[in-house]
Amino acid sequence: MRRCDFQFDLPPELIAQAPLAERSASRLLAVDGATGALEDRRFTDLPDLLRAGDLLVFNDTRVVPARLFGHKPSGGRVEIFLERPVDATRALVQMRASKAILPGLEVATPGGVVRVVGRHGDLWEVETPREVLAFFEAHGHMPLPPYIPREDSAVDRERYQSVFARVPGAVAAPTASLHFDAPLLARLAQQGVQSAHVTLHVGAGTFQPLRVENLAEHVMHAERYTVDAALVGAVAACRARGGRVVAVGTTVARALESAAADGQLAACAGETRLFITPGYAFRVVDALITNFHLPESTLLMLVSGFAGRELMLKAYAHAVRERYRFFSYGDAMFVTPCRAA
Repeated sequence: MRRCDFQFDLPPELIAQAPLAERSASRLLAVDGATGALEDRRFTDLPDLLRAGDLLVFNDTRVVPARLFGHKPSGGRVEIFLERPVDATRALVQMRASKAILPGLEVATPGGVVRVVGRHGDLWEVETPREVLAFFEAHGHMPLPPYIPREDSAVDRERYQSVFARVPGAVAAPTASLHFDAPLLARLAQQGVQSAHVTLHVGAGTFQPLRVENLAEHVMHAERYTVDAALVGAVAACRARGGRVVAVGTTVARALESAAADGQLAACAGETRLFITPGYAFRVVDALITNFHLPESTLLMLVSGFAGRELMLKAYAHAVRERYRFFSYGDAMFVTPCRAA
């Protein structure tokens, strides 16, 4: 398949620039992969689409305030964007400046001097004046996506973060999780819907455009994930009672499918470069909750692999006509798989 097979037209005004007043106030497009039916819903209708015994799997990663601003000794402005820690006080980052960046450069920031150690491909290794995550947490800005071209605010500190975020390490939010609030989670629990957690630290590569036309030539960016024994047990129990495993977000789908690469879900931790496209045989995920994704993105390709490319493009065209809100702070979909999947 080719990158252009996943193109769609999106009016810019449909790109959500801020969260709604309430997390669960978003709209929800239910997409039936078996019949091709589309149904306009509210996110608070989610309990109607789930049943007792189903298992919701959430990503409990916590977004780090990954964007940091500083100055060279000459006064030139530098932007540092955390990719991931390497050890206690070293990290791999993206850096932007008006002039060339060289090893040895010392960047003055509000929290102290960040020293450039060396280059690793497209990333720079830097040394921070204190433990990496604590340093960015204290002095960084929330890493809003590039399609939200505004400064972050105090609201983003809360809302570009799920209510169950607990393991710091992501530099972008697992956005399907952003729709869940305490009252909705309580309703689902009362209904008998179970929940479990996986950890996948979303990297900045999630926003990188594909640079090749042929999908077979694309090398997926690596993201760190952990699937523990408790989650494996929860999935097995769900299967035993006839429930469905519902992945809350594409990050959860990638983590679960990566942990089942040998055909059976197993506890593991490491990095995944799994690239899911149409034709992939899902081993663990039975239903998917997800936001709307960028044209020609790997995330749209993953959802198309789950429910079929033609149905996904039909659903996106419907969402545009019905004026759904798109991307990170936008509306959501509840997707069940196509017959082939």
